[in-house]
Order: sequence, then C-alpha cells, then structure tokens
Amino acid sequence: MNWTWELRSRDGGMNGLEFARCTTASGFSRVLVHAAPARLQLEVRADDGSLVLGADADRDGDYSPITLLELDGGQVRRREVWPDPELYGLPVLLPGGEVGVLTAWQHASDRSWWRWSVEFSNHTGRPADWAPEGQHLRR
Repeated sequence: MNWTWELRSRDGGMNGLEFARCTTASGFSRVLVHAAPARLQLEVRADDGSLVLGADADRDGDYSPITLLELDGGQVRRREVWPDPELYGLPVLLPGGEVGVLTAWQHASDRSWWRWSVEFSNHTGRPADWAPEGQHLRR
C-alpha cells in the first residue's frame, strides 16, 4: 500500500497554501522535508483514503533546510536537522510533490553552506514498496 503525504503551509490565505502532495510506500515512520513551512499541516492517507495521521507540525527553533518528521502513535514530532549518515536512505519530500532518497549531505561548521545528493526513481503503476535494485532505504 502507498501513502499520500499532504503538506500545507498554514500561513497565507484562509485555508493555507499547498506545499507538497507526495506519494511514498507505506510504513515510513520518518521522512525528511526540504524547506518545510514554519507552520505546517500534515495529513498522511492510505491508498483507500483512510487517514493514517493528521496533525500540525510547527517549527520550534531555528530554521534548517531539512526537517525530520517522525510519526509515532498517532502523533508527529518535528525537528529541524542538519543530516548525518544516520538519516541517509530516508525519503525526502520536496516542494511541489517529488520524493527522493537522501544519499549524501555536507555542510560548513557554521552552517553557511550545504551540499546534498538525492536519488530519484519511479515505476509505472506505483507498486507498493517497490525500490530499484541496490537502493538503500530506511524506515
């Protein structure tokens, strides 16, 4: 089964603004988000439309280019992170709706610059839990 991640900024307009609508395989309890809005509304839905999780996840602290969302028991935890190898292999949800897998990250000690790599792959028909041979995923 696939999951659809709907992320909206709660800033702007009466109903906020759509940030991304992404599809991943199910079962990812952790995902990364690039350039996540400070005031984020999240809904995760299964293929049949059932709600896996719905919550607000607002930034608490300084900005980072990458946000870690962790689903746990019907709740979501948000942390602004500067990724290390422990986070390689997680899906990265991008503005607009693309999803990649984080493969590398570097940044300056003063966080004035960063360089990162994301791998993209896809399959017609979107079979659940499909991954290309040799792809390293973390859940």
